[in-house]
Amino acid sequence: MNKKIKNESVDSLFQAILALENKDECYAFFEDLCTVNELLSLSQRYEVARMLRDKKTYLEIAEKTGASTATISRVNRSLNYGSDGYELVFNRIPHDASDPS
Repeated sequence: MNKKIKNESVDSLFQAILALENKDECYAFFEDLCTVNELLSLSQRYEVARMLRDKKTYLEIAEKTGASTATISRVNRSLNYGSDGYELVFNRIPHDASDPS
C-alpha cells in the first residue's frame, strides 16, 4: 500500500465506494464525484490493463482505446510493479464480464 495516499480522506472515499451496491449506484456516485473526462480516463486505464493482461500489443490497445503509448506504458508498469490491485479485481470478475465487446 502506498503510504503517500493513505489518509483519512482517502479512507472515507473508499468506504463510500464500498457502500455502493450495484452498477446504477456506481454510475450515480461517480457521475457526481468525477468529471466526464476523469471517469473516461479511469475506464480507459482499466480497459488498457485488461487488454495488456490479454497480451494485446500496444498498437492494438492504442487503436481500440485511444490511449497514448505513455498511458499504456504507465498501466503496464502498474501491472508489473504495482500493488497487484488490477490482478485482484481481474481474479474476482469473470473474464467475459470485464469485456465490454
